[in-house]
Amino acid sequence: MKGEGKTVMMKSKLKWVGLVGLVLSALSLFVHFLLARFTEDGFSDYQASITIFSWRPIFENVDIPTTSPLYRRLWGQIRQLESLHPRANPRGDYAEPSLQTNGFIFVRIQGGFHEIRNSICDVVAVSRLLNATLVVPEIQSTTSSKGISSEFKSFSYLYNEEQFMTALAKDVRVVKTLPKDLKGARRKKKIPLFRVPHQASPYFFLHHVLPVLNKHSVVELVVSDGGCLQAILAPQFEELQRLRCRVSFDALRFRQEVQELATNILHRLRSPGRPFIAYDPGLTRDALAYHGCAELFQDVHSELIQHKRAWMLKRGIVKGSLYVDSAEKRLNGSCPLMPEEIGILLRAYGYPWDTIIYVSGGEVFGGQRTLIPLHSMFENVVDRTSLSTSWELNRIYGRESSLASDYPKKLTPVDVELKREAWKLAGPRPRPLPPPPARPKYPYNIEGWWGWVAESDNEPDSTVMELRMNAHKLLWEAIDYVVCVEADVFIPGFDRDGKGHPNFATLVMGRRLYQSAASRTYRPNRKRVVKFLEETRDHLYQANHTWLTSIRRHLRNSLLDGLTEASAKSKPLSFLSHPVPECSCSSHDPKAESTSRPSGLSHSLHAALGSIHRCPAWMETGATSLLIEKENDEDLDEGDTSSSGLFLRGSGGGGAAHENGGGEVSREEAQLEDQEELEGGERR
Repeated sequence: MKGEGKTVMMKSKLKWVGLVGLVLSALSLFVHFLLARFTEDGFSDYQASITIFSWRPIFENVDIPTTSPLYRRLWGQIRQLESLHPRANPRGDYAEPSLQTNGFIFVRIQGGFHEIRNSICDVVAVSRLLNATLVVPEIQSTTSSKGISSEFKSFSYLYNEEQFMTALAKDVRVVKTLPKDLKGARRKKKIPLFRVPHQASPYFFLHHVLPVLNKHSVVELVVSDGGCLQAILAPQFEELQRLRCRVSFDALRFRQEVQELATNILHRLRSPGRPFIAYDPGLTRDALAYHGCAELFQDVHSELIQHKRAWMLKRGIVKGSLYVDSAEKRLNGSCPLMPEEIGILLRAYGYPWDTIIYVSGGEVFGGQRTLIPLHSMFENVVDRTSLSTSWELNRIYGRESSLASDYPKKLTPVDVELKREAWKLAGPRPRPLPPPPARPKYPYNIEGWWGWVAESDNEPDSTVMELRMNAHKLLWEAIDYVVCVEADVFIPGFDRDGKGHPNFATLVMGRRLYQSAASRTYRPNRKRVVKFLEETRDHLYQANHTWLTSIRRHLRNSLLDGLTEASAKSKPLSFLSHPVPECSCSSHDPKAESTSRPSGLSHSLHAALGSIHRCPAWMETGATSLLIEKENDEDLDEGDTSSSGLFLRGSGGGGAAHENGGGEVSREEAQLEDQEELEGGERR
């Protein structure tokens, strides 16, 4: 009996030990889940021994003091633009929308991220022009039929619908859906439909759309080319321009999940305590095909670009020949700057090898292989995948239905044996056997670009998985948009899309010009950059002092000269790429500014920015004192004649080489650089 009692007691103790172990295991899993969920709190220090992200920054150079001349030259704001401030509020007589409108405007929008944003701003302005009630636009690439989450539909897949309606309450009447009777008529296709041409004038809507709207009380607009209203409007429509700014910069806010992830990525980028550069490559297949830049790539990538160009030629999207001299296009500045070329520019300007560079873009054609040269010049090159977890990305996608895979299943040994026996028992067959296919299809690329190139001249229709991926790209570019706008420095690789219109990068540059005009935004002239690179192609990584000085002067000048080019080339195609002077004001008198500076810089700057209004008195508080404090400071962006040394970390030899890894200059060299810059600025 005693033995049995001891056995029962031992079993009960083992049960308790097992129960305690299970509880501790569950508690441990719960703690790990919380750490993964709230990453900004648990893993803000990237130097910790454990991290859930693939990026661990490597820094060898000492932090540059924020008050030093070198820091101001690399990261400082542009003094000549510090007086510009955002002001898109209505001016003069601007009535609120009346309760009685001329009818409803229902809009279907097609295209990518920047095309959707431009189109939404245009249709709001058109609704105001026609005194119509706007139904929240439908984004066609984000419907549930494309295999994406049913939690978010159409407009709310990308943007905050309630914020959109609230912010525009004093501009236009906005409703979520059509009334029931009109909704039924639309299903039966009984309401008038307009496929609005790109860059339509206000008079097109007043003379063609408005009479139909008055007659039927509803019209449906299909916008597919990234906008439906002229970029530059007559002076009497200036309030419509400011309305576009209010829509893009105030009303269009991303939905909460997207905004939270973008904010978390920004926190993780800034957690090391250093500024960072945002770089948008602009390397999309459509843009490369439209501009004839196939030969920038090799092998199957060139084929894919040519396939797309042939498709564009058939549909009249692009004119000309299928085969284009890409080298000539590149020399003319019609092709994107490759990541390697952007890396060379930044290293030549003086950015050290451990600078943090964030690469944006929903698609970088050619994949990570294209970015290898940039990685070789800068250690800390990251993107959204390096700074987020798969759990966080899945959260912004929502609960998506599982899609059946079209990949061929691997045969079991039994099936292989049965096929072998069937082959042996098959009757007489022709000799010789048919030749093998030109190129085998592999399971991992059967759905992608690669599977059809060798077998067919026609590109296959998009699969459901590819349509879902196109919707995901909108969310990726929304995250990249937030990061690029808030970056300390932004540099684009290209400023045109697959239709020849301003692309994602120009949208970012326009927002930065509006929101913080003095932020450092490089706008390199591609034609001149390619010329510089060709001059020293054979001795690129041992460049001489004169060449380095020319590169640095060009990048420095592009901070202001690029505004002139944007005003002349980008603004006529997309107002949001250069929303000044309509949506900005100056904190001090332009006439007084022109007399205070001896150089002719003010005249060229004002010619690029146009006639900017004076800011109201309440906006000038604090800004004037800041200008007074800085008016005697050295302008370090003028007359820079110093060199940056080697491009590659760890390269030896050469009189221009820096110590400590090629990016960090000695104190004596830095002082010499700053003195040269100061002297050059005074000479000008």
